Amino acid sequence: MNMETAKAEKPKSSWVNLLVDFGPLLVFFLAYKYYAPAGDGESLATVTAVIKGTVAFMVATVIALGVSKWRLGHISPMLWLTTVLIIGFGMLTVIFHNDFWIRIKPTAVYLMFAGVLFFGLWRGKPMLKVLLQSAFEGLNEEGWMKLSRNWAWFFLLLAVLNTILVYTVSFETWLQAKLWGFTVLSFVFTFSQLPMVLKHGMGEEAKEEVIENPPHD
Repeated sequence: MNMETAKAEKPKSSWVNLLVDFGPLLVFFLAYKYYAPAGDGESLATVTAVIKGTVAFMVATVIALGVSKWRLGHISPMLWLTTVLIIGFGMLTVIFHNDFWIRIKPTAVYLMFAGVLFFGLWRGKPMLKVLLQSAFEGLNEEGWMKLSRNWAWFFLLLAVLNTILVYTVSFETWLQAKLWGFTVLSFVFTFSQLPMVLKHGMGEEAKEEVIENPPHD
């Protein structure tokens, strides 16, 4: 099989990756907003809206797994790990009727990914390549190591930011920050890595793949 044939057989994944990565979080946001009462209080109705949004989040995440397998032909280890934590913390939220668990979930995800990446760096292995299950065309081993290092520190920063928000702002404010602020931060950081990965052998044609496949929680 020649290179052109391999490229032709590679699944088109731009909109699918966005759907799989950010679709469940958007479903969570929309479900919560639909059921949430007016105002920003800690009423029983607000807790009920959080629980319904969390259930929708868990269902959407499982559906995202199926979409990834169907359209992309695989499920990355990062998506598997994220799904397990979403289900786990989501169940805690529903069982205890406490939104703390679904809010602290991103912190747990970020710390887990940062730990895996730092452990890989200590062992001299670019674990980001394993987590993403991707091979950005042309990117050499040094580039993967630097990308893993940079994302490890970024995940650690996100963990700190999320924890601060959990303990200082309301659920409504946290959700807005999670959906819009953290998502924008992740894309900005992803774009900031392009000069480095291009310097380490990645071809221009692979830039789109990097942008479409940012690590996420």
